[in-house]
Amino acid sequence: MADREQPVTLRTRKFLRNSLLGRKQMVVDVLHPNRANVSKDELRAKLAEIYKTNKNQVSVFGFRTQYGGGKTTGFALIYDSNEALKKFEPHYRLVRYGEAQKVEKASRQQRKQRKNRAKETRGTAKTKKTDKKK
Repeated sequence: MADREQPVTLRTRKFLRNSLLGRKQMVVDVLHPNRANVSKDELRAKLAEIYKTNKNQVSVFGFRTQYGGGKTTGFALIYDSNEALKKFEPHYRLVRYGEAQKVEKASRQQRKQRKNRAKETRGTAKTKKTDKKK
C-alpha cells in the first residue's frame, strides 16, 4: 500500500484563540502508524478541512517525531484572513508557503569581504582611493 493511503489522525490540544493577532493557535499531535512521516503540506490541507478554512491561511511548523515513530507533535496557526497571515507570519515561512518572494543577496563571505574593503577607504576622499596590493 502506498504511503499516502495510510490513515493519519490529527489531534489538537492547548487550543487558544488569539484575537490580537487574528488567529487560532494550537499544538498538533499527528498519529501516523505504519508511515514514516506526514508532509507539512498534507497537514495544512487536513487542518484547513477540519477548521473549515483555506489552506493558504494555515501555518504549521516545529514538528518532531517521537522515538520509535508513529507520533509527531508540532505547532499550528490558523489565521482569520490572508492579510493577517502576511502581517504576522515570519518572512521565511511566507516564502515556504509561496506567499512571498525570497530576497536574493550576496553570499555571507562576499558581504564580509565588501565590508572589509570599505573599511580600508573609510575617512578618505572618494577621489583619493588607493588600492593596496598585498
